Amino acid sequence: MAQVAVSRSIQSTLLCPSSGSARDRAQNLLKPPSFSSTVLPSKGNNNKRSQHGLRSFQISARKSAPSEVIPVSPEDDPKIEQHLQHLRGVQPFGESSVGMWSKPTFRRKTKIVCTIGPSTHTKEMIWKLAEAGMNVARLNMSHGDHASHQKVIDLVKEYNVQNEDNVIAIMLDTKGPEVRSGDLPQPIILMPGQEFTFTIQRGVGTADCVSVNYDDFVNDVEMGDMLLVDGGMMSMVVKSKTEDSVKCEVIDGGELKSRRHLNVRGKSATLPSITEKDWDDIKFGVDNKVDFYAVSFVKDAEVVHELKNYLKSSGVDIHVIVKIESADSIPNLHSIITASDGAMVARGDLGAELPIEEVPLLQEEIINLCRSMGKAVIVATNMLESMIVHPTPTRAEVSDIAIAVREGSDGIMLSGETAHGKFPLKAVKVMHTVALRTEATIPGGLMEPNIGPVFKNHMSEMFAYHATMMSNTLGTSTVVFTRTGFMAILLSHYRPSGTIFAFTDEKRVQQRLALYQGVCPIYMEFCDDSEATFRRALDLLQNQGMVKEGEEVALVQSGRQPIWRFQSTHNIQVRKV
Repeated sequence: MAQVAVSRSIQSTLLCPSSGSARDRAQNLLKPPSFSSTVLPSKGNNNKRSQHGLRSFQISARKSAPSEVIPVSPEDDPKIEQHLQHLRGVQPFGESSVGMWSKPTFRRKTKIVCTIGPSTHTKEMIWKLAEAGMNVARLNMSHGDHASHQKVIDLVKEYNVQNEDNVIAIMLDTKGPEVRSGDLPQPIILMPGQEFTFTIQRGVGTADCVSVNYDDFVNDVEMGDMLLVDGGMMSMVVKSKTEDSVKCEVIDGGELKSRRHLNVRGKSATLPSITEKDWDDIKFGVDNKVDFYAVSFVKDAEVVHELKNYLKSSGVDIHVIVKIESADSIPNLHSIITASDGAMVARGDLGAELPIEEVPLLQEEIINLCRSMGKAVIVATNMLESMIVHPTPTRAEVSDIAIAVREGSDGIMLSGETAHGKFPLKAVKVMHTVALRTEATIPGGLMEPNIGPVFKNHMSEMFAYHATMMSNTLGTSTVVFTRTGFMAILLSHYRPSGTIFAFTDEKRVQQRLALYQGVCPIYMEFCDDSEATFRRALDLLQNQGMVKEGEEVALVQSGRQPIWRFQSTHNIQVRKV
């Protein structure tokens, strides 16, 4: 396990509005460094990545519009549109960036990823999850077999055929090189101060010793290392080791069950990111044409390149989401995300391998980095953990969802809450309600200062940027026609205040776009006559109540693959429905 030393000096910048130069000088002097640039300095040309993490935090006092507090209970969900219509119809004082003609938008923009498991793997539950707000169905390959996952894939595809206006994407999450304890005949209660041993011998499971599934475990740990069991639910310190065993002293006790995850603080296992089992699962995903792979414990960009080359040779277009959950991934964040199609902030293992206080700082940095590079980003783990057994969330969990939404995450994820929890539908409804309510308070039309320049190297990027500015100024939704999803993803990257209606004649593209923030993917056959296609698209939106008669929409024709235009011609139109 490669050791990573972690330390950070946290600087906060509180800037109150003041006149001109004094405020500018304060902003220039008080810019906090990014986590990766401070904690794990890069070498050589990689120093450029610190630019993405530089940001100042501004606290300004302004008079806000009067508003009501919306309850977070799922039972209040049917009333939320009425509340939001009032809230978003009132423009806050001092927000000059919001267009004077801006119209309220009610469709939730942040997407919800649900893990399917024993609580939700039936047809009835998948249908209900989709109706409650699920946008992406996640298959956790750490559990179940191919037969059980095949059943879920078939059900999601059946749902998509029957509900073309609300398709669900499929994400296959690889198990990765997890280090786990072996099987026990029954759970063991570990007490503080007790001695306990882990061995690489197979089949051991007694009251004071259990097997580990990783043969190099003894070589990778050292005396004094802190060993975390089950994501930190229990902790032990390594006292001594032999050729085949590691003797520990229990620091924080608890109940040890079979196959619990093991982490060593500040270290990552020296195992390949993609194991033999993972390759079998990836081939399973290729055969079933899933939409995304979430690759566990990615440590460097080579893993991503290897997987993408395999997918290219297999003739499939499946996007790769890297899971940032190991200490080794932090020095390589920029290159890993550059090589991928998006990232997942997997806070469980990340908080086990690194000091837990660094997790929220890393979450913000990863979101900002993905945003600056135009990549999708998902925040995962423990978002509504208490709802596995309780019907209502903690207030801290509600705040956690709101923070992820305000930081700009494309997706927010439920794991055990929907896989094996007692209240999967309530968990989705709570997540939907909190996200929708939070989005209603985010000022429309604001463009992040570091968003844009990186992408102005292609005409399509320029048009996406200016289409967003036009849409924000006029307060309109955006309509785009795409065969690859490229232009819709670009527009999502700039986060326009209105909905992005992405029309495509490719079912695969429609499903993939279900993950991206603010995108409403719609399948429609294109014809050779562009005007006829435009009219059909606007009629469809009006008939489904997505736009109203007399409303204006921004229609964008751009992208890498021309549709009804010459390669050198790009345009933005404003049309009245």
